[in-house]
Amino acid sequence: MKGHLTSYVGLFEAQAGDVPNIGSIEIPLIQRDFAQGRKDPAATEIRANFLEVLLDAVAGGEPVGLDFVYGRIAGTTFRPLDGQQRLTTLFLLHWYLASAADRLHAGAAWTRFSYATRASARLFCQRLVANPLPHGEGIPSKWIIDQAWYLHVWRADPTIQAMLVMIDTIHEKVRLRHPDLDPQAAWERLTHAESPAVSFYLLPLDDMESDEDLYIKMNSRGKPLTSFESFKARFEQDIRHSVRADEFAHKIDGAWSDLLWPFHGGDNIVDDEFTAYLGFITELCEFRERRVTYSGRLGPRARAVFGKDNPRAGEHLDFLFGAFDRWQDAEHIKRLLDSVFATALPGSAGYDWQKVVVFGFNGTALFEQCLRAGGLRPFSLQQSLLLYAVLLHLINDTTDFPRRLRVLRNLIAASEDELRRPNMPALVRDVEEITVNGDLGAVTRFSRNQVEDELRKKQFLEAHPELTEALCRLEDHSILRGTLTAFALDSGTFRQRSEAFEKAFGDPRQWMSLTGSLLATGDYQRLRPKSSAWQFGTASTQHETVWRQLLTEGTYENLSSTRAVLGTLLDGLAAADDDAGAHFAAVMDTWLVEREASGVYDWRYYLVKYPAMRSGDTGIYYGVDGKLGYSMCMLRTKQRNGYYRDPILLEVWRTSEVGDRVQDPWFTGYETNPRWLRLELSGAGMRSVSTGFALRGPEHEALRPTFIEICSRYDVVDTAGEGIVLKVPQHDFGSGLVDSTDRVIIGATFLRDLVEAGL
Repeated sequence: MKGHLTSYVGLFEAQAGDVPNIGSIEIPLIQRDFAQGRKDPAATEIRANFLEVLLDAVAGGEPVGLDFVYGRIAGTTFRPLDGQQRLTTLFLLHWYLASAADRLHAGAAWTRFSYATRASARLFCQRLVANPLPHGEGIPSKWIIDQAWYLHVWRADPTIQAMLVMIDTIHEKVRLRHPDLDPQAAWERLTHAESPAVSFYLLPLDDMESDEDLYIKMNSRGKPLTSFESFKARFEQDIRHSVRADEFAHKIDGAWSDLLWPFHGGDNIVDDEFTAYLGFITELCEFRERRVTYSGRLGPRARAVFGKDNPRAGEHLDFLFGAFDRWQDAEHIKRLLDSVFATALPGSAGYDWQKVVVFGFNGTALFEQCLRAGGLRPFSLQQSLLLYAVLLHLINDTTDFPRRLRVLRNLIAASEDELRRPNMPALVRDVEEITVNGDLGAVTRFSRNQVEDELRKKQFLEAHPELTEALCRLEDHSILRGTLTAFALDSGTFRQRSEAFEKAFGDPRQWMSLTGSLLATGDYQRLRPKSSAWQFGTASTQHETVWRQLLTEGTYENLSSTRAVLGTLLDGLAAADDDAGAHFAAVMDTWLVEREASGVYDWRYYLVKYPAMRSGDTGIYYGVDGKLGYSMCMLRTKQRNGYYRDPILLEVWRTSEVGDRVQDPWFTGYETNPRWLRLELSGAGMRSVSTGFALRGPEHEALRPTFIEICSRYDVVDTAGEGIVLKVPQHDFGSGLVDSTDRVIIGATFLRDLVEAGL
């Protein structure tokens, strides 16, 4: 009987053809206890890693394949012989998410899961699925143990206790790793009929041997073959069509084992390392054939790639041999990778501009990281492409490899949205064109903006090779990550600006001053792609990516204003004798004095003068009708459905020093929604509008005379559009009315008067 791809919920659905229907799952007597819930260090690590993979998938990450689940089907009851641990974890995960999503329905097919090992475990499963976990519980196991249906004797049942440990770990991982997880969306992904977040192959076994015999063979660590030995034996048969078959058999037990031996994980066996590396090579060959395989055992996949039925099998086998033979030994691997890759950033000890800094990776040992890859320790697509480039260099003996590798690193860093499995065939071809041929013109899938950036830099360095080190240092900056579209490639200023950039961004504690000095220099902000929002920098030391988005996303043309302002500021910093913080302060002070002398208090003036108005973590601002002015939203998150600040109202509240007599001004919703700064006692309020502050009187009629009396001290008018408005003096300086007096001071003084009057 053939295996078929399914999910946990899919097991219980009606099947077509000769696929048997399953009505329940029962862990048979011969199985061991639920080992993934044990508390020993090894089980704890396995449990944590496994759940992280599952939860990343249900949270919207790449789908996860859990290989084969073997077992027998008696009637409609499935009794697993291999896969008990995975099935039990999936059962508990479904219960947890169904509870959170209010989708735990009595009698649902997937709830028919039980253990034959102990009656107590069977009864526990029945009662668990009949009782959803309430929302907001701190530790699920404490709630379960406290329920009337939980029996005291269960405290001695290792399977039940292990399940409680697993449930608590699920809860903790969701809280720490995905605190904003949407239970409804997660449940839909987990149970999706066509593309579930977690899947596996179900393989019903024919009735040829007893369950005990099969179980012993599957779980034995004695004479039966290991999974890799079985794969190797079958693979040698699959490539018998090739003249290299005998060479493979000789090398895999000889030179290649010697190559991998220094990387064994302490068990003095390199089976897992062979499996990982052969899986990596097989996947690359699949990509080279423009095929994408999301899951499945290595054996059938390798057979499809290297077997006699594939016309390109010879080509793939040559690549496989090259991927092994071109490495001399472990020392050669380390020496080569260390000679081209680095993790030290500019300004830190050990930085070498002639090496390629890898961003976001744990070290430069790509080969060893590939060998450690598995279901729980994935080898990222970025790492795959870089290691593939190294293999192409070794096999083809390419020229100018360090420069080509740097270009590839830049393209990978700038193409995060493209680095998805469906795009890998095209990306692999791009890597070949860059590494082997040095042909940027043939690149089709990597970021087009970055390709054009690379072409500009190539032309620049050909004309000015003496600036190579300065350019490489700039590329290696953790903010820019290879993209220099925010820089004018001008040989007269490039070196100074490169050095000034490191100085400007070197201390994140100065970023608040940096955002102000950039604004004082000019309109450096730009529209976010496909949005009416404006992207500024950030003062948050935890959000370096904001600067990357500002300075690297978009076309060269779209960054023209940003590039001009940044260049001017860097020129000033390069010429200054003081440090970055002092220079930024001087830039702001000088500009503010000029604005105040001319009486021009536009929105830029307020953002420069008042740091709190630049305190949004994401650097994202919305203005009414897409224009920045006196009514803006300063976002803390990336979306307007999260709480954010109105920067003018925030500073009015802060400057007034009235504290909790006024409601802390947090808002949510579209920028066109009115945002009121409200007094706690009276409900009176004010909001920033183009001509000043729209006002709202007290809710109680008895307080209105006091409110009217205070308004009489100010220039308050009744308008047709905004109602009662506290006007701010304004003048037209040629581009429309602009404040000629600081509205923050006016608004704060008015607010303080209201509070002092008892409103």
